[in-house]
Order: sequence, then structure tokens, then C-alpha cells
Amino acid sequence: MFSLGSWLPALPGLTWGWVLLDALLQGLVGACAVLVLCSLLKVYLYIQCLNDPERQAEKEAIRAQRWVLELLHVVVLTALLALVGSRVAALVVLEFSLRAVSTVLSLGKGAHSSQLYLLCQYSLGCGVSCGLSFLLEGAPHRTCNLALAAGLAGLLATYAQRLARHICTLYELHSRARYCGICIFLLAAGHGIPRLLRNALAVTFTVADLAAVALINRDFLSTAEAIRFWTPLTICYTLLVIYMQEESRQSAGGRAVYQTVLVRMGGLFILLLTVGRWTDVFHVLVSLLGELWCLLRAGIMLEACWRQ
Repeated sequence: MFSLGSWLPALPGLTWGWVLLDALLQGLVGACAVLVLCSLLKVYLYIQCLNDPERQAEKEAIRAQRWVLELLHVVVLTALLALVGSRVAALVVLEFSLRAVSTVLSLGKGAHSSQLYLLCQYSLGCGVSCGLSFLLEGAPHRTCNLALAAGLAGLLATYAQRLARHICTLYELHSRARYCGICIFLLAAGHGIPRLLRNALAVTFTVADLAAVALINRDFLSTAEAIRFWTPLTICYTLLVIYMQEESRQSAGGRAVYQTVLVRMGGLFILLLTVGRWTDVFHVLVSLLGELWCLLRAGIMLEACWRQ
């Protein structure tokens, strides 16, 4: 392996260019991870709707999604993840992890894990970006490593998208004829997709949480400065989780989801106005756009989860 930047003179413009390229590659890996998650969830929800005679309208809505928009979704999400700084991305990851633990503990009270998978899209992208930023920090061949990771992530996302397209187009026919290996396998083991996603997301967010804490703490010069940041952050996140749990019990549907996003990002915006930097405030606004974009793109699947 070699570093392309090592063959060029150390000019400020070139340095900035390599930083931008690294950010775009990290964002691309995160966007591909989100695409894999959505594709597998689409497969699972389509099979569930197909097996329920009362949910044929939802099945047709999932099948009618335009595959051309997947490329636009990846491009926009890559740009948003590249714009978000590592500090705000780390805060988004920690906030979702706390919210996910609270939701999992309340699963017996009626919460749905499939909906949680869709709500974690932007946080997953931030988590992958944080993990790569931490693991490759100071690496001599950082750009080449990110390019390799982006290539592998793109290949995996492409196969996941092809799987979802195949299932939405031919699963109904192949599952009856019993001559397609992929469809026969999903007919027998398709119910295990949520468990697969749960295990994969648990590993991903565990690594992302460790990376997020390390990335945030590197900006502090003393323990007292770190305490002044973490104390209001902990209080803010705790209040947000309590509020969202109460809100989820009282209301359901798309309006509640979008309202929760606005409350979460609003709380983080106010917090960073007091203990953050001006760039953090801008990154929070970018994160708000990212959250809304992911929810809008997954609106049909969210509706299927609510009716499940």
C-alpha cells in the first residue's frame, strides 16, 4: 500500500483537499451501511406483508418504491455525513445509544424493534464515520484505507440492493415454484433478519460509542473542562430520553417521529450553544437535515412497522 499524498508537495490547498476526500470516503461508507440496513429491512417487511392477506396494500407500496432514488439517497447522505464534524457525529451516536437501550428495555411494553432499526439510519452513518475516524487517526495510508473500505462497503450495498430488488420482484413467484435458492432460503429463515440486524448493530454501536467518547475527550485539556462538558450533556440526554419515552406512550405515527427528531436536535442545539463551538451549531443543523432525509426516504417502511 502507498499514500498518494506522500508523492505530492505539502501545500495547504492539497492538505485541505485530502481532508475533504477522506471526509467524503467516510461519508460514503456510512451511507452504504445505511443502504444495507434499509435493503435488508425492505426484504423482511415485504415478506411479512406478503404472508398477511390484510397487508397487501403495504406490500404493493414497498414494491412500488423507485430503485433509481436509492442512488440519490446515497449521494445526499454521503454529502451530509461528510459535512458533519466528528464532535457532533459522536454526540448523535451517544444519544441514539442511550435511546436504544431505553427502548430495548421497554420492548415488553409494546415498542417495536423494526421501527427502531429505521430510526437509527442517520445515527448508524454517524457511528460508522466516527469509528473510521478514530481507528484510522494518524494512519500513514489513511486515504487508501478509506478508499478500500468504501469499495468493500459499496460492493456489499450493491448486493443488498440487488437482493431487495429480486425479492420485491420475484419472491412471490419463486417461493411458490421452489426453484430459486435465495427465495427458498428466505422462505425458511427470513424471520431471522431482525436478529441478524440486532447483532450487527450492537457490535457497530459498541465500537462507535467507544470511538465517540475518545473523539470528544481529545478536545479537553483537563479533567475539570471535561466535567463541565459531560455534566450538562448527561442531564440533557437523560431528560430527552424520559421525554421521548412518555411521548411514545401517548402518541404514535409519523408526526410523533418527526416531533421527536426536532426535540432531540433542538436540545442538542441549545446545549452546544452554551458549551460548544460555532461549527458545532452548524453541524447540528446538518444532522437535522440528515435525520429528516432518512425518515422521509423510509416513510413507507415506517408505516409498515407501525401497522405491524
